Amino acid sequence: MRHLFPKLIFISSFFILFGCKKNETSEVAKTDAAKNSIEYASGLSIVKYDDYSVVTVSNPWPNANKDFKYVLKEKEAKVPDSLQAYTSIQVPLESVVVTSTTNIPFLEMLEVENKLVGFPHTDYISSEKTRALIDKGSVKNVGQNEKLNIEQLIELSPDLIVTFGVDNNNPMLDNLKKSGLNILIQGDWMELSPLGKAEWIKLYGALFGKEEKAKELFDKIVQSYEQAKKLAAEKAVNSTVLYGSMYEDVWYVAKGNSWVAEFMKDAHANYLWADLKGTGSEGLSFEKVLDKAKTASVWIASGSFKSLDELQKANPHYGEFDAFKNKNVYSFEGKLGATGGTVYYELAPSRPDLVLKDYIKIFHPDLLPSYEFTFASKLN
Repeated sequence: MRHLFPKLIFISSFFILFGCKKNETSEVAKTDAAKNSIEYASGLSIVKYDDYSVVTVSNPWPNANKDFKYVLKEKEAKVPDSLQAYTSIQVPLESVVVTSTTNIPFLEMLEVENKLVGFPHTDYISSEKTRALIDKGSVKNVGQNEKLNIEQLIELSPDLIVTFGVDNNNPMLDNLKKSGLNILIQGDWMELSPLGKAEWIKLYGALFGKEEKAKELFDKIVQSYEQAKKLAAEKAVNSTVLYGSMYEDVWYVAKGNSWVAEFMKDAHANYLWADLKGTGSEGLSFEKVLDKAKTASVWIASGSFKSLDELQKANPHYGEFDAFKNKNVYSFEGKLGATGGTVYYELAPSRPDLVLKDYIKIFHPDLLPSYEFTFASKLN
């Protein structure tokens, strides 16, 4: 019997090892089988397993020095040891604080706006549906993005705070973490493609257990966008476009790989700075802009101007552009909510199909004869 004992130990060890190896293999197979559900967004990955999802947010601000990984788990979910080091968030959420107006349409589209309990500077919110919740006292004003009221947030105790950073130095984020509050950093504002921004609705689908609904909504937006783009592609490019306006002594034009330039291209228009490489904006003098765009047929002005007279009062030299003389100037930022929030800033990232249709209506009005502008307005 004494001689059999080492053999029994060996056999037992073999089966234990084999069993662990088998479990490990099945876990690897399970990992390989799970796929990222994100198609267009470059800064977001969502991989769903049986009862948990792994969310990775990359490049949440310019030159970010790390990615952020989160495990969204259902109650009683078993999460592998390899993921234990990452922030764990129990889903579906019952309460949330978001810090950007671009998040509001996602909540409303998924019909979970009643889960919103706090927002910084609530006057920025334009949506009538969410404004009604604010007026009722259901959504608290929790300070400002740079100075969130941490004491109030602790008192609210939301399941999650969805926020953002602007660079690698984020003392506010550090303070939130120290307070013990659950936070998730998102980077939808860094997306370059129109559909990439809109696809962040899938993050909120994962947070609120509405993945299928989020996919269904996003797929409809993609279909609507692609149909509009195809329609515009059938028309000749006949509009030359000036974009922007003066800010103090500088005219900022959108670079050729920017969000704005992408819309111009898909709407089949000749944006005059389409060849300017980069994704942000370029500061130019008024003289340089006038030299290049004096004869542009359309001017998309930045700023919340309501009329040509108001625009010219801002700078008398604007009248030198042909588009101004021909009254062919448009603004996307003129429509405001009840408390002064800009509708375009809030809704446009989640509904790029409507932005594109507005541009097509400007450049090729005969293509969408019955369509009414969602954001744009012509200055008279």
